[in-house]
Amino acid sequence: MGLGLGAGSLLALSACAAEETDVATGGPPRTGGTLVYFEPQTFTTLFPPQAGFYPNGGIVNNITDRLLYQDAETLELHPWIAVELPEVNDDATRFTFRIRRDVTYSDGSPLTAANVVKNLDLYGLGDKSRQLPPSEQISNYERGEVLDEETVRFHFSAPAPGFVQAVSTMNAGLLSDASLDLDSTGYGPGQSGRIAASGPFVIDAEEIGTRLTLRVREDYDWAPPHFEHQGRAYLDGIDYVVNNEYSVRIGALVSGQADGVREIESPDEPRLRERGVQLHAAGTNGVNNGLNLRFRHELLQDLRVRRAIIAAIDRESIMRKLFTENYPLATGVLAESAAGYKDFGDAWPHDPDRSERLLDEAGWTREGGSGIRSKDGERLSLRVNTAIPQPRSREVMSLVQQDLLRVGVDLQINEGDYATQNLDAEYLDRIQLYHSMVGRADYDVLKSQYSGENRDVLLNLDEETQEYGDPELEELLGRIAAEPTEDRREAASWAAQDHLVENAYVLPFFEEPQVFGFRERVRGFRTEAVARPQFYDTWLAE
Repeated sequence: MGLGLGAGSLLALSACAAEETDVATGGPPRTGGTLVYFEPQTFTTLFPPQAGFYPNGGIVNNITDRLLYQDAETLELHPWIAVELPEVNDDATRFTFRIRRDVTYSDGSPLTAANVVKNLDLYGLGDKSRQLPPSEQISNYERGEVLDEETVRFHFSAPAPGFVQAVSTMNAGLLSDASLDLDSTGYGPGQSGRIAASGPFVIDAEEIGTRLTLRVREDYDWAPPHFEHQGRAYLDGIDYVVNNEYSVRIGALVSGQADGVREIESPDEPRLRERGVQLHAAGTNGVNNGLNLRFRHELLQDLRVRRAIIAAIDRESIMRKLFTENYPLATGVLAESAAGYKDFGDAWPHDPDRSERLLDEAGWTREGGSGIRSKDGERLSLRVNTAIPQPRSREVMSLVQQDLLRVGVDLQINEGDYATQNLDAEYLDRIQLYHSMVGRADYDVLKSQYSGENRDVLLNLDEETQEYGDPELEELLGRIAAEPTEDRREAASWAAQDHLVENAYVLPFFEEPQVFGFRERVRGFRTEAVARPQFYDTWLAE
């Protein structure tokens, strides 16, 4: 059966390929050398379904291959370990792939049909006994099946059209049988040498929390067939160096101690360009950076209060003060380049007078010298997290805090490290406004962000009662993942976005990029569709 996604489908093949010449000089790529790459945070796990955290994904993306490859610009899908795009039945519950038979893992074991099924069975179902969660990108998974030595089939209990794109992401990076047998600690810091994958680079050494070294795999010869570049990667290796001091990372880049750095802050972009640093801003193609208003909390249950909070916040002023043109002001819940994007125009105007009126109508009045509104003896006081992986989150929240204070809303900024923020975010009584984003180049990104089955950033699901505060939202998100055709998935995505906006559940700020800086000698750098670094084509000029 065909895929049933139409002529304009994301699955159409294209003739685009990785460039084989240096744009600046026209010269051929040079083989050799080790790239020194600075990261602001250390990785937390190399289990592919949990590779969404950028330090995790930046490693997993370079050591694993996938069944399919997604072009970062066109979002088209191409064969990779699968020799062709899959056959999909009419209701998108059965997917059949033919796979290459010449691929091996870094531990010497072969990549086989049975191994591919073992990978997807683990990723689709997870394993609670080993504390390995299922992939948030794979819905309704039932089982895999080996049809013959080069053919596998995957079965789903309900339509799962997003599966085709899911197997192109690093969250579905293929691992050897021995690696798949590890428990959660086996994928964590200090254990990276146990991971055997089939990608162009292999983990060679690790200093916990400070450095991870990859070396090239000399016999690598199964890049996506549409690439001009085939065979081993150009680099001999990559040194991932972790340093959470921004000034140290930038100093290392400017002095030549580092070849590349992730997370260049907006104020430094002009001066770094003047120093000859190449800036690479890559879009993340998903849910925009923004605030999520957790409506189940007693202070946010009133729609008027949520609308008042949104009207009080001056998005344009925040963008003007803190960011550059690499951070486009959001015009929708999703980035303009994302699958399912809908333009909401001026849905979030800054209108403090309207905010004041709505709060008055909702019964929140200013009393006493603090200027903070109260109702029945309770102050209108909320807490927001600091989204450490997101650019300038602390500063953004400080400006939001000032805007809300002007209309009588007290906003407390949650302090603490990455682990503290993640823990506190799970509790409605600790965090009521949640700052976040998520990248994924598929319609299912909305479900990944908002569904009770996935990240549930709104905490719509009550964990104690297993009931939803807004069951209609959960139903709408489920439709995105279940509709078998592209036009119906887009319609479902638009309906879910309408619901989020009409109910004042979200305030998008900007389309979040990942901004990298590289020395002039670094050539051929690119990213995958959600802006994780992809070093296969990268090389170092003389």
